[in-house]
Amino acid sequence: MSLNPNVLAEYVARQLANFFPDGHDARPSIQQGMPAALARVRHCVSQVRGWPADFDPLHSAHNATFLYYLANEVGVVQADHATATRLFLLNKALNGLELFYDLAMPEVFALSHTTGLVFAKATFGNQLVFHQNCTVGRKADDQRPVFGNRVVMFPGSMVIGHCQVRDNTVIAPGVRLIETDTPGDCYVLPGEGGRPIFKALKKDIWRTYFVS
Repeated sequence: MSLNPNVLAEYVARQLANFFPDGHDARPSIQQGMPAALARVRHCVSQVRGWPADFDPLHSAHNATFLYYLANEVGVVQADHATATRLFLLNKALNGLELFYDLAMPEVFALSHTTGLVFAKATFGNQLVFHQNCTVGRKADDQRPVFGNRVVMFPGSMVIGHCQVRDNTVIAPGVRLIETDTPGDCYVLPGEGGRPIFKALKKDIWRTYFVS
């Protein structure tokens, strides 16, 4: 598929028109936001191991990342909330994740599988990994997670409320981290009664996912 910005902008605009046939003209904002969105997704993709070397809009994880960046450019930079909301909904429909356009995601992150991912407006560090069915949630407006760098969430794990998830934390499948901080450089494993326990990492898991 062509990565010419004009061709790709037209492709996305047609997708929106098909999903939301309400007469809204998204083309001007999409065309304006496309160069920056492409630059951001190409940089992100280039840092993730195991992905194609360059951005492929027909690669599901690439596509989800790209649509987030494009919606973020359109909604936050251009303040075209109507188009950005439609891009968010398109991403949700195509890729099965809840990632609103005004969240400040990092410059490098990896969506291992997109289905079932839910993101609240948390604070996100760089080089994060999210597997399918992970949830990042809030308990109140002032009780939101704060992620450090190089955090890995395995499938079905949750981080809810005011949690300081410090650098190099790996959250095991199904673990629920609720209003609990991590020490960093640790595995978070399920303990008795569902309470998490922490064990020191023996290797840097993030290196499996990122080139440097």
